Amino acid sequence: MRSALAVAVAMALCVAGCSGSGTAITPPSASGSSALSQSVPAHASKISHIVLIVQENRSFDNLFATFPGADGATSGKTHDGKIVPLAKHTLASLDISHDSRTYTTDYDGGKMDGFDLSLFIHSTKKVGLYPYQYVDPSQIQPYWTIAQQYALLDHMFQTQGSGSFTAHQDLIAGATAINSTESIIDTPSNSPWGCDAPSGTRTSVITTKGAILRGKGPFPCWNYPHGTLRDVLDAKGISWRYYVPPLKANTPGGDWNAFDAIDAVRHGAEWTSNISIPETNIFNDITNHKLAAVSWVIPDQLNSDHPADNHRPFTGPAWVTSVINAIGESSYWDSTAIIVVWDDWGGFYDHEPPAFFDDAGGLGFRVPALVVSPYVHPGTISHTQFEFGSILKFIENTFGLASMGTSDARAKSIGVIFHYLQKPLPFTPIPSNRSREYFLHQAASYLPVDTE
Repeated sequence: MRSALAVAVAMALCVAGCSGSGTAITPPSASGSSALSQSVPAHASKISHIVLIVQENRSFDNLFATFPGADGATSGKTHDGKIVPLAKHTLASLDISHDSRTYTTDYDGGKMDGFDLSLFIHSTKKVGLYPYQYVDPSQIQPYWTIAQQYALLDHMFQTQGSGSFTAHQDLIAGATAINSTESIIDTPSNSPWGCDAPSGTRTSVITTKGAILRGKGPFPCWNYPHGTLRDVLDAKGISWRYYVPPLKANTPGGDWNAFDAIDAVRHGAEWTSNISIPETNIFNDITNHKLAAVSWVIPDQLNSDHPADNHRPFTGPAWVTSVINAIGESSYWDSTAIIVVWDDWGGFYDHEPPAFFDDAGGLGFRVPALVVSPYVHPGTISHTQFEFGSILKFIENTFGLASMGTSDARAKSIGVIFHYLQKPLPFTPIPSNRSREYFLHQAASYLPVDTE
């Protein structure tokens, strides 16, 4: 049963509707203020820990189509002009292609009507109406509870119209430009996706003229000219840690270990000091008061929301909840911002066209994003246009870091939804059918969470 606060918030949002106007709907705070944000200098931020939890392959409409007050849709357009209802579906689903070709097909020049022409992953079979679905809210109740108690961002766009490899790079670097004319797109030709890839592995690039050169990019082990967030954090002596599952027993690389593609990290001391394997180490670090200032948390395949058949337990919502509850019930709560974001749209329908195009294959499609902190108004729904660079900019602003000059430079920081002058919200545990003990004792799958 939802709390009285959650019910009140939901009712208020239903009345407010979903304007998509670039503003945020917020219920009044305890002090009576309804302003979106309060003017607080960056140095006055109450946040000293930021935890970014990354999930997989869901569009905004796929998870929050019917969330009251959010900019969701329950019907979609097909390539022949038909309007079809989105079918209610389980979290278990088939895997749809979600590379740059699929992005172009789905986008269809801004008409957002090509989703039925896409293919199932690694297949020549067209998906038809399969992408036109949304997940039954009862299967993802923890996500809805988080949105009701904290904040939902309904205009968060992935940086590129591409898949998981570049998405995870964008979440540490803001862009994948390897020189002045080329950016990495899609996935490397072999796994693992990084310096541990087999010899001869190649990447693909998109040029500043929009041409995609398949297999013409470098071996996936480089240092970006613009650096990564690691560089600006290190320059200020700010601690960071990247929690990631192992890809195979006793091997260091991984498809989802973004820093495996960063030569300076993979072949430096930080590979052992800052890359934390397995991902469940975050629970121990919270308990032992060793949480870094900035953390990325990547799930095992079993605990991701990546589409798969019905044989998986689909514990993604419980995994996310267990991390949030661990922080909320610790001494870190009053100083922490938790951001939950899905790395790409996974091929699922979304009705909102990307806001613009740039010369690096973006913006991509909308993905869900949640913000959990004692300094947001409960039940906030922000319609402000954000992108992955908005998360990086928030980190930079919070810790007084230099800008990398990538998407972080152009993006609006998600910091606009924070209210540092309000009394910190007390933490209320998110109900879940799995506890942290379940994940601490769960055997690693040693499987890549995504292959596109």
